Amino acid sequence: MFLVAVGFVLAGMILFYMATTYTTEFRPANGGTYIESVGGYPQSLNPLLSFYNDADSDVVALVFSGLTRIGMSGAVEPDLATGWDIDPSGITYTFRLNSNVLWHDGFYFTADDVLFTVNLLQDPDYPGPPDIGALWRSVQATRLDDYTVQFVLQEPYAPFLDYTTFGLLPLHRLKGIRAADLPNLEFNREPIGTGPFRLTEVQTDQGQITMVTLKRFPRYYGPEPYLENIILRFYPTARAAFEAYQDGIVEGVARITADILPQAFADENLKLHSAQTSEMVMLYFNELVTDTLPFNSTPVRQALFYALDRQAIVDAVLMGQAIIPQTPLLPGTWAYNTADVPAYTYNPQQALSLLEQAGWRRTTTADPLRNAAGVPLNFSLIASNDEQDLAVAREIVKQWSRIGISATVQAVPALALSGLLESRSYEAALVHLILPGDPDPYPLWHETQALPGQGQNYTGFQNRRISEVIEQARITVNPEARLALYREFQQLFMTEVPAFPLYVPVYTYAIDVRVNGDQIGPLMRTGDRFRTIADWYVLQRRVVASQPKP
Repeated sequence: MFLVAVGFVLAGMILFYMATTYTTEFRPANGGTYIESVGGYPQSLNPLLSFYNDADSDVVALVFSGLTRIGMSGAVEPDLATGWDIDPSGITYTFRLNSNVLWHDGFYFTADDVLFTVNLLQDPDYPGPPDIGALWRSVQATRLDDYTVQFVLQEPYAPFLDYTTFGLLPLHRLKGIRAADLPNLEFNREPIGTGPFRLTEVQTDQGQITMVTLKRFPRYYGPEPYLENIILRFYPTARAAFEAYQDGIVEGVARITADILPQAFADENLKLHSAQTSEMVMLYFNELVTDTLPFNSTPVRQALFYALDRQAIVDAVLMGQAIIPQTPLLPGTWAYNTADVPAYTYNPQQALSLLEQAGWRRTTTADPLRNAAGVPLNFSLIASNDEQDLAVAREIVKQWSRIGISATVQAVPALALSGLLESRSYEAALVHLILPGDPDPYPLWHETQALPGQGQNYTGFQNRRISEVIEQARITVNPEARLALYREFQQLFMTEVPAFPLYVPVYTYAIDVRVNGDQIGPLMRTGDRFRTIADWYVLQRRVVASQPKP
């Protein structure tokens, strides 16, 4: 009996020691399948054609890789290239390639694949974005050896690295095709890439892709994902995609639009991630209509900005799903800077004071603002006939009316809006800008881009110092020197305010609580939500671990 008692005591001591020294933890385990619903249908699973369709972008982000990629701060990072050198003149870029990369069919990736893809972009018949084709046609691409490529520019162009983020295509699968052939390739539904997941199955309904299955690529050169499979199911609308989650078909929803947000918030099993997009909504004023309107007056533009309560617009119309920028560059990116930048907080009294100094007055609070000739401050604000855009435009006009501005909203189709901007045939406009990772504002605000048919400076704004600053910035390779130039640009722009940065829309992504490790950062494209896909997991394993000593 004594020995039995001693045994119980020893066992108890051992158990007590283990309980106080070790603990059971759950850690990520390899395997499992994640299923997500996407509003919209893919058209072409090809990285050179995926710029116009979010569903295409989502698949391409998992299947393909580029020489570089956009990181969490908006800066360019290595991907298939392990690094690069830029000569002091800023003209020659030499990329060193990863020599351990395999295509999903087992062939090795080499410099020949890079040159093959670049040659397609340089083809005059390339059917993708014109600016991408035009840039690459000005670049001389050379293969130095199997794992080194060199690009020579015609002149220094600091944003060039942004143009190296596109997914690369395999020469051995597509040799001999021309750019004009790209839209009709069988490859677009049977893609072969170098990304973390390879496509194994495509389901269609009457020719429309309705589901794709992707499997972890075991020889991926980067961090190995925990997930074994990803299934993307495609639906006609964002609401239909959300209903698929409610029906238990999927574990994630690619995008939660504002009208769905209350239901998503109410679901305790959903985690909502929000990230800013690469889109900025701005108010443009046509300075070329100076015969009838005072939009070429800096105090008048400042007054119009002070008369806007942007936070009220975001809260009331957008349900809080937007970020208010303080400059025309994207918040959170490396060049964004608010130091010494004028802040236009809502201040209707300041607005009225500036307008009065500029010669616009009203007799009573019920009267419109008029100039010395008795002409009222009355103009048209055009917006696309999108329901949300019209609601934003109406709220802007409502706020302006409080200080006597008689603006009216004119709804036009999105394509017609683009035509009015290009011809400068408008007074004021609500404009959506897609801003690339590089902050180069030259196409939008340089004085040479101001006249109709000559560029995208649709306001007609011309300022010599701003033009000098952005000229210098786009040929300055040194990051610190370039940052200093963009600081000055933002200070000057927000003093002159040729256009108002209203808000940056927020992308809201929903994922079930059973999925772990998920996070998203700023999005240049919707597929960027998978930037951290290697950390996501649905399975866990139990391990015994020692507890830290107190």
